[in-house]
Amino acid sequence: MPTAKTETGMPYRKTHREQHRPPFDCIALLLQGGGALGAYQAGVYQALSEAHLDPDWVAGISIGAINSALIAGNSAESRVEKLREFWELVTSASPWAGQPLGYFSPKGDLARSQANRLSAGFALAGGVPNFFAPRFPIPWLQPAGTLEATSYYDSAPLKATLERLVDFDRLNAGETRFSVGAVNVATGNFVYFDNTTHTIGPEHVMASGALPPGFPAIEIQGEYYWDGGLVSNTPISWVFESEPRRDTLAFQVDLWNARGTFPRSMPEVLTREKEIQYSSRTRANSDRFRYVQKIRCALSSLLRDLPKDLLDRPEVAVLSPVASPKVYNLVQLIYRSKQYEGDAKDYEFSRQSMEEHWRAGYHDTVRTLRHPEVLERPTSVDGVFIFDLGQDGRE
Repeated sequence: MPTAKTETGMPYRKTHREQHRPPFDCIALLLQGGGALGAYQAGVYQALSEAHLDPDWVAGISIGAINSALIAGNSAESRVEKLREFWELVTSASPWAGQPLGYFSPKGDLARSQANRLSAGFALAGGVPNFFAPRFPIPWLQPAGTLEATSYYDSAPLKATLERLVDFDRLNAGETRFSVGAVNVATGNFVYFDNTTHTIGPEHVMASGALPPGFPAIEIQGEYYWDGGLVSNTPISWVFESEPRRDTLAFQVDLWNARGTFPRSMPEVLTREKEIQYSSRTRANSDRFRYVQKIRCALSSLLRDLPKDLLDRPEVAVLSPVASPKVYNLVQLIYRSKQYEGDAKDYEFSRQSMEEHWRAGYHDTVRTLRHPEVLERPTSVDGVFIFDLGQDGRE
């Protein structure tokens, strides 16, 4: 039987495991925001860990910030365990737990749709254990000028969970670079809290996920911050524009798919609106980066071959900082939701859905890593290779 090959003629790897360190200076893991969908990112990390592709840099927004903290704030041997512990702490075994139907597991799209809506309704009404709790009285009845008057939920349970599961001393030691994005409420400016410039605590992670009006703004050194997803739901620009530039293998894990079908009903309109809003124009960002990188590589080649008598020209001094011969592999792993999940999928915290999201992330990554091009240095003129399983993953 002939060996299956990719469209470029290279044979697929038989397994994603036991990989050698690929020829890049930095392995980066970029985690988008998306609430309950974040279990997909945990599944991605499990597969990367099995392949010995432990990241040198993790950067995240919102739920991606929480997963990033669980990764950077634990040893490589315990990260999957801590991710699993977190996701089991914040998900319920069944939306019918304690009800007459007991632990009935719904099957079929219609049953799952109804079950997911019920589970999401429980989260809206009663909060999520170890994550957030509803305010009583409601914010409309709280004194104006207090934080309690500005959000529907109290996120204090999340702080206790982070303190329990994340070793912030390890995170701040810098073995793994850590970055999370948030928005300054007063200025509207997007900022990154990075362990190379900040001493990270639970409040920095919580700030990145403080999505209003659900969660209150988080105070850090006298300033208040909201969820970074209000401005940009992906940290790709922060990682790719940072200096000094390095040959980088980046796994970008998105929880919202920019591509979709035309909606046929109001629930589908709400779902599609979220997908477009929070996908943060992933492909547009990657296309722009490819264009800029092409210019950098061309400038680097041009300046390298420039005659010595021209090297002192002032234009060279302007162009030299822009030139860069570094290469980048951008591996996009995008969660593609089921039709029955609907517009409440980001706050539907049932155990069944969590397990499905986790498995989807794991299997998408396994399939991706079987493509040999993913871990090879790009040889194109622009020095960029972009891989999307949804488009390039045909086997």
